[in-house]
Amino acid sequence: MKKSLKTFLLFTVIFTLINCDNDTGNAPNETACNYEGFTFLDTSNNTQTLIPETDLFTDFFNTSSNGPEVEIYETNNPGNFNFTTTVVTLNGTGTGVLNFNGSTYNVNVICQRTGSAIGDEMRFDLTASGLEVEFCVVIDTFH
Repeated sequence: MKKSLKTFLLFTVIFTLINCDNDTGNAPNETACNYEGFTFLDTSNNTQTLIPETDLFTDFFNTSSNGPEVEIYETNNPGNFNFTTTVVTLNGTGTGVLNFNGSTYNVNVICQRTGSAIGDEMRFDLTASGLEVEFCVVIDTFH
């Protein structure tokens, strides 16, 4: 419960106070996932990790009813935190759905790194009104 409350509070702060660009040309995850997981760049230009990659599971569905898509979820509580998108091609743009603590957020997505095998890194930049966060994850399963 304490971890859920802490995560919820951090997530709320991000949605209400933070709007920064983590793609400035010298971002820590620009060329490699130096900060893996669900992260944001704070107003002091420091990367903050909300959920580490070790607590996330990434499913890449190459053939689903929606076409290729990725689902990322928190392993301890997949119903509480998950993200789904069909934006899986390099530099592809579109939308995704971020579910957190019973709320659903429609977000804009840019796929900044992609993979096609277990162990490959994927990087997604998510934006919405007043929000910019990213996933830098490793594919755990490929279907």
